[in-house]
Amino acid sequence: MKERFENEMKLEFISKSANEAFARISVAAFASQLDPTIEELADIKTAVSEAVTNCIIHGYENKQGIVRIIGRLIDNKIIIEISDSGKGIENIDIAKEPLYTTKPNLERSGMGFTIMESFMDKVEIESIVDIGTKITMEKYIKKENILEKENTNTNAQLLTKD
Repeated sequence: MKERFENEMKLEFISKSANEAFARISVAAFASQLDPTIEELADIKTAVSEAVTNCIIHGYENKQGIVRIIGRLIDNKIIIEISDSGKGIENIDIAKEPLYTTKPNLERSGMGFTIMESFMDKVEIESIVDIGTKITMEKYIKKENILEKENTNTNAQLLTKD
C-alpha cells in the first residue's frame, strides 16, 4: 500500500559544489512546514549537505551530472530522497565505515554516512555500480512531543480500562 503524503517537492540541479547550499536551504524551507525546532532543522540541513556532497564528489567525480531530491511530508515526518546517476558504490558496508574515504587527496573525512545516520532517524542507501545511488532519509519532527502524546494516550487507556 502506497503512503499518502501531505506534501511533496522535487528538485533537480547540476552537480556543482555551489548548489549544495541551494539544496540544503531548499529542503530546510520545505521541512519548515512541520514547524521543526532549530536543532531539528540544523540536523536536516547537515544530513542533506552530506548526501548532496557525496553525489557531487563521489557519484560524479569530475563529471557533470544531475542531483535529484524528492522531499515528502507525512504526519510529523519528512522523508528525503537524494539520488544521482553516477558511478555507484561498490560496497555500501565499507563505504559506511567511519573514516573510510575514496578521496583522501581531497581531504575528505569519510564521515558522511556516519553523520547522516546520527542526525536522521532512518537512513537507507541503495546503489548499483555504473547506474547510481539513492539515499533515503527520514526524520520525525518534535519526536519528544509524539512520545509524550503516546504515553498520555496509553495512560488514559489504562485508566479507562478499570
